[in-house]
Amino acid sequence: MTTLSDLKLDPAQHQQIKDMRVMIVSDAAPERNGVGAYYQDLIQYMQPEVADLAIISPIIREDGSWEGGINVPLPGDTTQKFLIPNFFKISKQMKDFKPDVVIVPTPGLIGLAGAYLGQKQGAIVLHGFHTWFEALADLYWGKIEGALNRGYFWVSNKLLFRWSDVVVANSDEMVKIADDFGSKKSYRVGTPVAYQFINTPPPAAVTQVKKVLFAGRLAAEKNLQAIIDAALSQPTLQFSVSGDGPERKLIEKAAQELPNVTYLGWLSREQLMAQIDQHDCLVLPSHVESFGTIALESMARGRVTVVSRNCGICQWPDLNKGLFIIEPHSSLSDMLASLQNIDAKLIKQKTSEGRSAANALNDWSMGMWYSLLGSLRRS
Repeated sequence: MTTLSDLKLDPAQHQQIKDMRVMIVSDAAPERNGVGAYYQDLIQYMQPEVADLAIISPIIREDGSWEGGINVPLPGDTTQKFLIPNFFKISKQMKDFKPDVVIVPTPGLIGLAGAYLGQKQGAIVLHGFHTWFEALADLYWGKIEGALNRGYFWVSNKLLFRWSDVVVANSDEMVKIADDFGSKKSYRVGTPVAYQFINTPPPAAVTQVKKVLFAGRLAAEKNLQAIIDAALSQPTLQFSVSGDGPERKLIEKAAQELPNVTYLGWLSREQLMAQIDQHDCLVLPSHVESFGTIALESMARGRVTVVSRNCGICQWPDLNKGLFIIEPHSSLSDMLASLQNIDAKLIKQKTSEGRSAANALNDWSMGMWYSLLGSLRRS
């Protein structure tokens, strides 16, 4: 695991990071989606290395209610909330904390408030550009709703890029979009893997695929119908689905009708790791996926990991050695059928290479983040 002391930074950069006060301002609740999980994992590694770190984000209570502002269901996904924050409360929190760097990973009103207030207070603003929401408009919304939401995200992104000193993204494609949108500086960064996924000994190696898991938001871009089709075509395999979202009823109906489909509901990260360990294979057949952190976590646990070519994780050549990739002309059903005929030694080799690649990416990712923080200067 890469720490600040492992890097060849000059003494000034090293001390800058050690003295740095970092604030993350996000509309994403921890663990609730990929962005929330990304920054929760980042905090685990970064917190011991900087002077202080704070986060402003919504909190989801045990009863399912949201805390962090006036909230309304997100159009097209009532399991997510659009929060109208208390601007003056955020302003006071930032003034009291006095951040040197403000990281803003979301284009909602909380993120916009963080970017605007951060640059007003003289902090360096770093925008994490992780989701191209415009690409999801046709999947979630009708013609009129889609146009309105695309308009909102266009304005939001324009403002975020204007107020940000640096933009980071998880793929070359997202970096190009940021550049086209007017980013001052754009960098590709990697994805850290949750500490427990890396440091907990993995379960016994997979030799045959019998139990298949999907974990993530139950939404149109995840191509959940592909999982149902695979369950119909592969009746000897057991399929488990974890998560919540606008297409939950589709999965609940499949779990009622198909004996080889089980709906697990929403899981905490600890519960999720336990389920990954109990399954042989994780699948992510998404239509749109900026990266696919859950696939990286599956690789870290030494599981067979199947993703569509649409997933951003496929753009990382070193990770491809641990992935089974569904090409556009193929399907999840075809891939799972082919896995039944693969030699056990090849499966063990592939999953071992995947775990090694996930560990290496985690080290590289944190090294990249520390190097980036050490390079930040107010122009």
